[in-house]
Amino acid sequence: MLAISIVVLFLGMYLTSKFKLLKDNYIPPAVTGGLIFSLGTWGFYGFADVAFEFDMQMRDLLLLTFFSTVGLGARLRNLATGGRALGIMVVAAAVFLALQNAIGVGAAMLAGVRPGYGLMAGSVSLAGGHGTAAAWGQIGVEMGLSQAMEVGLIFATFGLIAGGVIGGPIARMLIERNNLKPATPDPNQADQGKTGQQPESIPTYRIALDEEPLFPLLRMLLILALCVSMGAVVNDYLFAREVMLPGFLTCMIIAIVLTNLADAARRPIDKVVTAKFGQVSLNLFLTMSMMSMQLWVLSTGLTNYVLLMMLQITAMALFATFVVFRIAGRDYDAAVMTGGFVGLGLGATPVALANMDAVTRHYGPSTKAFIVIPLIGALFIDLLNAGIIQFFVDQLARWHLAG
Repeated sequence: MLAISIVVLFLGMYLTSKFKLLKDNYIPPAVTGGLIFSLGTWGFYGFADVAFEFDMQMRDLLLLTFFSTVGLGARLRNLATGGRALGIMVVAAAVFLALQNAIGVGAAMLAGVRPGYGLMAGSVSLAGGHGTAAAWGQIGVEMGLSQAMEVGLIFATFGLIAGGVIGGPIARMLIERNNLKPATPDPNQADQGKTGQQPESIPTYRIALDEEPLFPLLRMLLILALCVSMGAVVNDYLFAREVMLPGFLTCMIIAIVLTNLADAARRPIDKVVTAKFGQVSLNLFLTMSMMSMQLWVLSTGLTNYVLLMMLQITAMALFATFVVFRIAGRDYDAAVMTGGFVGLGLGATPVALANMDAVTRHYGPSTKAFIVIPLIGALFIDLLNAGIIQFFVDQLARWHLAG
């Protein structure tokens, strides 16, 4: 499984480097390669009646590893840099996550299908992305939603594309309609709008050669092992007391605690090594998830998926234009943040940054936007989403029992 997934991932990386459409829309190579592989397995099923089955134990471990790296990147000391705008946007994000799920569940019930599938077409896949979609898809399969994984990954892919397509145009429309201008830039940052660089408050990190190159890798392996094992212990403890949380969430919480304790002890965890482990685990996890999709099961409901995705896109466009822009201040920074919010709510943090980069290259810099949106993506969106999804799962379970 590991050998095949790496080859499939290499295929996706090659195609992404060759096709501008894939690169510009931030389609993960794991999605590209995995989708091609799953189309191939669909062909085998159609012509030879052969269905592939995969051992997913390693994929499950990679899931816990990835969400541990997400938690290790959540530093609470960064909260003060966002100011009031960060609090406003966090509230807006929480409201819209709930709205996404309400739309998905409502549409599923109207269509006469199990409402859990509507949840997979809501914030699970859109704001959550492929990682969250695959994680909750796995839980959905265990709860009897046999197509949950496939539905979630398809909507996550649709969301990545949609977030990149409509985010920039919405921001540009708001800027031009309201004749907005950026605040007078600092002379030392005059090139930010032209180059699309992030402000200095969002640091970039370089990989430095260490005299003992194995030490940071072994240290990170130790930290990740602690996150996964301690997360499993906490999850079992909560499960015994009838508190049902997904395993990846408890791993992420343990990681948040560890990274902030390390900061308090002035022994910060290496951001570069964390990011590399996160990239590898996420890409292999997504590749394995995409490879295992049974597309022939989904082909009969494609029209419904497209209609529901259009409904979610419309809801995002209206919410961003008439709610996010207004509560964020109705100024230039608010317009740029709105474009980022669209990318974050439908796709992922890289899509949000790409939207804001495209706008600021043309109209000028927005330091506030490049502080607030990445903080939401790094610190809040996964935790908020997990809590809201769990709330909807509990409500649907109670409704099912009552019915």
